Amino acid sequence: MPPRQLFIGLMSGTSLDGVDAVLADFAEPRPVPRAHAHHDFAPELRDELLRLNTPGDNELHRASVAAQHLARSYASIVEDLLLHAEVEAGSVRAIGVHGQTIRHRPDAGYTLQLNAPATIAELTGIDVVADLRSRDVAAGGQGAPLVPAFHAAAFESAHGRVVVNLGGIGNLTCLPGGGAGTVIGFDCGPGNVLLDAWAMTHLGEPIDRDGRWAGSGQVNEHLLAALLDEPYLALPPPKSTGRDLFNLPWLQRHLSGAVAQSGPIAPQDVQATLSRFTARTIGDAIALNCRDAADVIVCGGGTRNQTLMRMLTDECSGRPVRTSSELGIAPEQVEALAFAWLAHAHVMRLPGNLPSVTGARGHRILGALYPA
Repeated sequence: MPPRQLFIGLMSGTSLDGVDAVLADFAEPRPVPRAHAHHDFAPELRDELLRLNTPGDNELHRASVAAQHLARSYASIVEDLLLHAEVEAGSVRAIGVHGQTIRHRPDAGYTLQLNAPATIAELTGIDVVADLRSRDVAAGGQGAPLVPAFHAAAFESAHGRVVVNLGGIGNLTCLPGGGAGTVIGFDCGPGNVLLDAWAMTHLGEPIDRDGRWAGSGQVNEHLLAALLDEPYLALPPPKSTGRDLFNLPWLQRHLSGAVAQSGPIAPQDVQATLSRFTARTIGDAIALNCRDAADVIVCGGGTRNQTLMRMLTDECSGRPVRTSSELGIAPEQVEALAFAWLAHAHVMRLPGNLPSVTGARGHRILGALYPA
């Protein structure tokens, strides 16, 4: 029998909105998504994962229990995905699963993704490839972002191109035209993480749906200038970031300074300013690092935020801005598909990182295998 070419990718990102699963076919030169599923996190699991991003009591036990609940969420979505695709578990070679990042400290030599891959393998009956970032960190890299290697495989063009992922954190990949050059990729700054946190604080909703609330506000230039003064933004790549830096206390410190200068700022104006901040950091990063890019391809959950997309278009210096759906992959499927690609690379004993992106000392085979 020919080798199985079906892989599943599972992604739950910094936004904590839930899990995306993609069934991918690797029989062709470029992976083809065959089915997609999304499950929202149960509110109590989402709240616990959010709490685990900061130090607290009894963390080891709480993290271990949350990991088991997370693994069962992963197994459940795999079951639904296979049912929808009418595919047997035995036809799938492996599952690539990112886990849930609760600490990202490559400066201290580690990155921590909450996961229980042995449980996933036990419940699904499918091999699992997990812990995909640690090997790059061990080689001196940031362990992130990992998706630029997949972007290069899936979105390469004859002309220079930028791929922007609007997840919880905003990251971009600069692709040279025709693959003749060095791929650059890094985390620009916050994507949706501050927008979502501010919406939850003031609207009691996990997201600002379609960016309507931000669209009702006005950008406050004092606050925007304070946010843009963040030292991380001026660091050269390779670099990566997360909730360890961009969080509500970080925002509150800058907001207090801006209020002292300009007086009270309405919550919707803060949301509008955060949207412009995300768009500006991406636009500035493109202008500085991807001068030869002819177009901008956007993926991730932030593509549904119409206000953010409009601002991003403003900030991209006349380059056409399109979503990845125009290239055949729905925006919400790209990251999960990337982790299916990483699982495929692991099984084929191929490197999954790009040293030019992460800063690692060389190419490495990523991940650990948990056989079914």
